Amino acid sequence: MPAEHDHPHDHDHAHSTLGEMDLRVRALETLLTQKGYLDPAAVDRIIETYEVHVGPHNGAKVVARAWADPSFRDWLLKDATAAIASMDYTGRQGEHMVAVPNTPETHNLVVCTLCTWPVLGLPPVWYKSAAYRSRAVIEPRAVLADFGVTLPPGQNIRVWDSTAEVRYLVLPERPAGTEGWSEEQLAPLVTRDAMIGTGLPLNPPLNPKEVA
Repeated sequence: MPAEHDHPHDHDHAHSTLGEMDLRVRALETLLTQKGYLDPAAVDRIIETYEVHVGPHNGAKVVARAWADPSFRDWLLKDATAAIASMDYTGRQGEHMVAVPNTPETHNLVVCTLCTWPVLGLPPVWYKSAAYRSRAVIEPRAVLADFGVTLPPGQNIRVWDSTAEVRYLVLPERPAGTEGWSEEQLAPLVTRDAMIGTGLPLNPPLNPKEVA
């Protein structure tokens, strides 16, 4: 069940331990490489696959289609797994998808026990950290403030945990001023953080041709 919170707090940034975690990952990678358990070239290929061929731009296209096509939006909210698969975005950690829409009344925030690679790409380190996951549940407004997001006082925050059973994708609110835009124009406005809930879509430029 999602956790709903609505109280502002001031606390230290959840990102403060990321340097140490990154060092641990690098040290483990070095050790496994030295022992012959890990092939650096294979790791590079996996990273390239998820950064270049599988990444947030896939999820951005899903969101853009939902913004531009009401019937696809309805399908996405009813059966996200099938709707996303129809765009050929499937694979490891992309099963059992659920899309949760942001509305003027509710903002959704996702934490990650197991992340959604096919539409979000490689998850950032902080996204899987215990500090972020626990703080997001306890004081989501403070976490959003750390990311520069301030919501209206009356807008509730609902926190979801992506696990092996269900993985969540936030469907952000479509930015004003984008009426009549194509999917190709809309997609660049969708950031990875907007699909997690730690950010909002980018504001449209004055000239929509700039994102065409």
